Amino acid sequence: MIKRIVTMHFHPDKVDEFLKWFEQHQEHIRNFEGCTHLELWRDAQRPNVFYTYSIWKDEASIEKYRNSELFQKVWSYTKQLFNDKPQAFSAYQEK
Repeated sequence: MIKRIVTMHFHPDKVDEFLKWFEQHQEHIRNFEGCTHLELWRDAQRPNVFYTYSIWKDEASIEKYRNSELFQKVWSYTKQLFNDKPQAFSAYQEK
């Protein structure tokens, strides 16, 4: 299992737009093959910063998602709302 956190900084006036967009697409992402969990978190100190926390079966599943039409649609729109470069982190738990 791969746990992934993506940090996204939005223009403050685009936050509501992002939240609406995420609401429309979150179930499609959650149901994508290999995704077992998806949450959206909001930064406690910076209200225009969000994090997605997701759990994936493996790296291949993440890559399949990143190369999918769904990702292209969601990400091409979302990145227009950013005011800083997003950061992504992947980790797995050692046994």
